[in-house]
Amino acid sequence: MLNRAVCFMLVLIGGIFISCTMKEDTPMGESSLFGKLPDGREVVQYTLRNNSGSVVKIINYGAVVTSLVVPDRDGKFQDVVLGYNSLRDYENCTTYFGCIAGRYGNRIGKGKFTLDGKEVQLTINDGENHLHGGKVGFNKVLWDAQFVKDSAGPSLALTYVSPDGEEGYPGKVTLVVTYSLTDKNEFRITYKGTTDKTTILNPTHHSYFNLSGIFTNTILNHELMINADAITPVDRGLIPTGKMLDVSNTPMDFRSFTAVGKRINEPFEQIRFGKGYDHNWVLNGYNGKIQKAAELYEPQSGRLMTVYTDQPGLQFYSGNFLNGNDKGKGVAYQWRTGLCLEAQCFPDSPNKPDFPSVTLKPGEVYHQTTIYQFTIR
Repeated sequence: MLNRAVCFMLVLIGGIFISCTMKEDTPMGESSLFGKLPDGREVVQYTLRNNSGSVVKIINYGAVVTSLVVPDRDGKFQDVVLGYNSLRDYENCTTYFGCIAGRYGNRIGKGKFTLDGKEVQLTINDGENHLHGGKVGFNKVLWDAQFVKDSAGPSLALTYVSPDGEEGYPGKVTLVVTYSLTDKNEFRITYKGTTDKTTILNPTHHSYFNLSGIFTNTILNHELMINADAITPVDRGLIPTGKMLDVSNTPMDFRSFTAVGKRINEPFEQIRFGKGYDHNWVLNGYNGKIQKAAELYEPQSGRLMTVYTDQPGLQFYSGNFLNGNDKGKGVAYQWRTGLCLEAQCFPDSPNKPDFPSVTLKPGEVYHQTTIYQFTIR
């Protein structure tokens, strides 16, 4: 994987220090050693660049996007996703910065559901519930990665084989996630999954965005539009009740551009339960095809991010549990300094027969495409 060592020598007082940085460049991208896991396995950082000057960096630990650099209205390029500079921080991370969350993105009530007439018990890791795949989800494993040719642009394909029984899930699942960076400044994510036993699969991408490019700023001035007339309301444990809630005349109405902070502190039950926004929006006109789900605009930089997806739901999370304990890229990430827009099926779908199904059977192929497109205005 890494076949070239660039070594340099520094003469220090009292001796010689030799430093080697493993690096490989290909026509499709660059790769370099990011760190080593405690068992000695290497974690590699891969860099994709487009002809517009934008850059995305990904590590094969957790399939994490460590950096996403795009221009503002003045042509200034800045990183717009929260993250860390060291592997150890990602190993210790509990906020899911930049990762692929799975097998099941979001929550499953009490980590329990019935599949083919049999009760399945998953790992409990969020109060009494299961969240983002469990204690060792897709965010805490090493993926196989390789550059691939793709008509979309520079691309990296990451593959993880999840063994039967991992975190309680039935079936051996093979998931391939391909990250692409197009010349239209689209960060495109495609998923392809298969299984050898009937199981459930609902992965999602978990980058925290701050379009100002300044991570000491909150996201409260970001203006958000979500193409949804309803949410799936939750109980105190953030598990959907199974009903739909019309967003009209509530702080959950983002059908036109609205500042994230405008209504985030209103005395509304769903806001209290989530300590802000941490809910699934039911996207309008879902038909399994790619359509516009949301737009996010940051007035100072002029950056506009448009989210397209073929999924039925979009989880909007306003960074309510960031508290300054996570430090990366030179700053401590404070309350609401990043937000997530996670395309997915609905939370707790295995226990809600009226929700879209997340069941995957042998011979079937799970597909998802989600696109984050960056423009300016």
